Amino acid sequence: MTVAREPANQKGPGATTFKQAQQERLGKPLTGWREKLYTIIFEADTRAGKAFDVSLLVLILLSVAVVMADSVADLHARYGQVFKALEIVFTAVFTVEYALRLICVRHPGQYAKSFFGVVDLLSVLPTYLAVLFPGMHALIDVRVLRLLRVFRIFGLSAYVSEYRGLLLAIRYSARKIFIFLSFVVIVTVIMGTVMYVVEGPENRFTSIPTSIYWAVTTMTTVGYGDISPVTTTGRFIATVMMLLGWGTLAVPTGIVTVEMSNVGQLRKTATTRTCHECLTEGHQPEARFCMHCGAALPPYQSDESP
Repeated sequence: MTVAREPANQKGPGATTFKQAQQERLGKPLTGWREKLYTIIFEADTRAGKAFDVSLLVLILLSVAVVMADSVADLHARYGQVFKALEIVFTAVFTVEYALRLICVRHPGQYAKSFFGVVDLLSVLPTYLAVLFPGMHALIDVRVLRLLRVFRIFGLSAYVSEYRGLLLAIRYSARKIFIFLSFVVIVTVIMGTVMYVVEGPENRFTSIPTSIYWAVTTMTTVGYGDISPVTTTGRFIATVMMLLGWGTLAVPTGIVTVEMSNVGQLRKTATTRTCHECLTEGHQPEARFCMHCGAALPPYQSDESP
């Protein structure tokens, strides 16, 4: 498949690779008005493209604000017709925009099945479905997901590497966190059962599941207050549970922080080992293939001066 040449002002090999992958997946038109339309709608490195995307984000924010305001009884009573008219306008604009996105690509099915394609479709469907199912109107707030495009528009792709580092840290610490959460579940079940025996139904601990609910809210320091112990023994147990709750909050944070430090150290020792296919970072100097996609890695180049 022939792909149009990237503009000269494209920043960084990572952004270029991502854009080329998007063009190949969606099928960027090579000539004509569809190519110009594609550049405006899907690419934000031109003045027209950035203006289009910023205007779209403003419309998204306004439409979400209208839906939120319409859910307030007093505002709905006063401006209900105005909100309804504005929603019709917003839906019409987003419907046209979605249709243009399908028109300007050579593989519209690929875009329709992509993450943003599904989100764009869901952002207009609730208004049409609300004609048959009035309760669906509130789901229009899904449009806020489209604000994720702000990362592409304002050049925040540089933070993608930090995002990947956080994901790596969470993935490496997942087993430890799972074991810790298993311990918390066991503690809440045991303590909830004990509280059921100590307090009993006469003090609103009507069943073991209800008592476990109390243990969870106490352990997580939420404490809704709808159930509280009355006896001295029950209050002592509640005090212990509250103190354990502080440790419950601290342990997962410490686990993830340690793994983030390890990932950062790994990056320092292997900063030049980046896969050119999927852009995964953090490969060891002796690695020959990507640990994520399996593609061959470029030759290792030491950062030390000869």
